[in-house]
Amino acid sequence: MELTQSKQAGETRSLESPLAVRHPSRLTAGTVLALSITICCWASSFVGIRAGLHGYSPTHLALLRYLTASLVLALWALVKRMPLPRWRDVPGLALTGVVGIALYNVALNTGEASVSAGLSSFLVNINPIITAVLSIIFLRERLRLWGWIGMLICLLGASLISLSTGAGIHFSVGVLFVFCAALAQSLYFLWQKPYLARYSALQCTTYAIWTGTLALLIFAPGLLTNVRTASWSETAAVVYLGIFPAAIGYVSWAYALARIPASRAASFLYLVPAVTLGIAWFWLGEWPTWLALFGGVVAISGVMVVNIFRKTRGEKRRAS
Repeated sequence: MELTQSKQAGETRSLESPLAVRHPSRLTAGTVLALSITICCWASSFVGIRAGLHGYSPTHLALLRYLTASLVLALWALVKRMPLPRWRDVPGLALTGVVGIALYNVALNTGEASVSAGLSSFLVNINPIITAVLSIIFLRERLRLWGWIGMLICLLGASLISLSTGAGIHFSVGVLFVFCAALAQSLYFLWQKPYLARYSALQCTTYAIWTGTLALLIFAPGLLTNVRTASWSETAAVVYLGIFPAAIGYVSWAYALARIPASRAASFLYLVPAVTLGIAWFWLGEWPTWLALFGGVVAISGVMVVNIFRKTRGEKRRAS
């Protein structure tokens, strides 16, 4: 009988989508820590990008940022004697880097040059919704009613924070670039997930950042001139972006993504705008508006709905 059950299980796995990934749904202390590191690093990136764009073009900022990240990860790879990926995985891993690193950063930086802060933040915050939809289609994940309700609450909170900037919502050509950035990051999350079953979080992130940096080298002309003309603080901001939000932030994100469903992990990204408010207040002395604070509370409430209600329903199924 056990042999029959094993055969049936094997047949079931063979019928699954090639991108389908099995994963635990429980949040462990390590996963929570990884998500916390990612959220703090990525939230601080908005302040760093704003400082870096004062002295660098969008493309040069992206290139210098990921040259820094590539160097940091290369040094760590030498220390750990990280093996190279299998040849059959190279095309897929390279695609994640080109789309999720190079295309995402160039599109986002270019779009923010002409899109108001409010609309830009709103469009980027559609990313978890896109990730959830793609995960259901390709990874065979399931997001129940409370999950969708929580996502919509999160989106409402992030939208309130975006509107609190006072920049208004004005459509421009850059809207297409920002939307492409949100889509590119969602595809990065989706495509990276299967490889995390065969490679560590550090390996997946390193391969993606290296290939993304290689793609960004087409913008190398003029970079040295830009470095010489930029101030020390502007260059330091870009280096910070390469070490923390890029290298450390992406590694910790991959660690969490390998351990929980992609749709659930993406819901935590709605905490990024709320944490950004705190960092801007502490770092730049910018006190958030009451609308922004209310939006932060709403976003946090949405994340709680996605995770607490999901856990409760799962516990009920196991108890029955």
